[in-house]
Amino acid sequence: MTNFIIRKLLLLVPMSLGVSMIIFFAIRLSPVDPINIMATPDQNLSPEKLEELRQSLGLNDPLILQYLRWLKDVLTGNWGNSIQTGQPVTEIIAARFPATLEIMGWALILSTIIGISWGLLSAAFQNSIIDHLGRFMTVMGIAVPGFFLGIIVIQVFAYKLEWFNPGGRIYPGEYTFFDRAPNLVLPVLTLTFGLIGVLIRYTRNSALDVMAKDYIKTARSKGISERQVYLRHVLRNSLGPVLVILVFRLPSLVGGSVLVETIFKWPGIGSTIVTSISSSDYPVIMITSMMVALAILVASFLVDVVKAIVDPRIRLS
Repeated sequence: MTNFIIRKLLLLVPMSLGVSMIIFFAIRLSPVDPINIMATPDQNLSPEKLEELRQSLGLNDPLILQYLRWLKDVLTGNWGNSIQTGQPVTEIIAARFPATLEIMGWALILSTIIGISWGLLSAAFQNSIIDHLGRFMTVMGIAVPGFFLGIIVIQVFAYKLEWFNPGGRIYPGEYTFFDRAPNLVLPVLTLTFGLIGVLIRYTRNSALDVMAKDYIKTARSKGISERQVYLRHVLRNSLGPVLVILVFRLPSLVGGSVLVETIFKWPGIGSTIVTSISSSDYPVIMITSMMVALAILVASFLVDVVKAIVDPRIRLS
């Protein structure tokens, strides 16, 4: 198992380098010139001054040298400054990253608890109202896009019922977590709903498959109560595939947070990416995109590790 994990970790290095090259060259080869963004028309700079600025920033160097210089800065923590605000990118990330972790963490916790519990109940009470409702939530969670659901919950709970604020994380006078907790409800609800549908489906199918095994029939024939059968045998043996699916959904959770943060004006990494793209803020775009890509790579690594733990044949292959 240790050799398997080491191999997977070593594979992350070339994959990360490949992603960094795609991000850098895709942005640098775009038609938008960063000099035109930095030097606004009201500054009225002469062509000679613009060329000096371009030379000082190394934009006349070959692209491969620019990439190597940028990669060195990334690895050493010198992430540059925002073109729009002049603020160091490290400060922007430090201020926005906790907000993203907050909604992603709550969405992951709630979806895990609700999805697995509902899936087990659907399997235990097959074809009941609980099962039918679970199937409905599965279809809706998979079919309804996150941005569309976000618009709906804003219209219903923020504008119609006026139970929650339509967006934002912290308002004046909110100092503690409990003060701003209502602002978490709508974005977390939107992220959670999509994850719940998948977890209910796979938990239910996995539990039904386990319940058809011979050792479950043997446990019941020994007089073990149904509650103990579900807790000791069904729950334990059906969670393996579900954990794989749960970890496998982490990349979609990272990607979904971009749209959700934009819709709810949540000051996280996702909304920062959208804002920086609209303003062509290259330093922020490259670093935040790299962070999202690395998060997806790490999530994929965790998927491989969990699958190897559940199925040892994967390690041998």
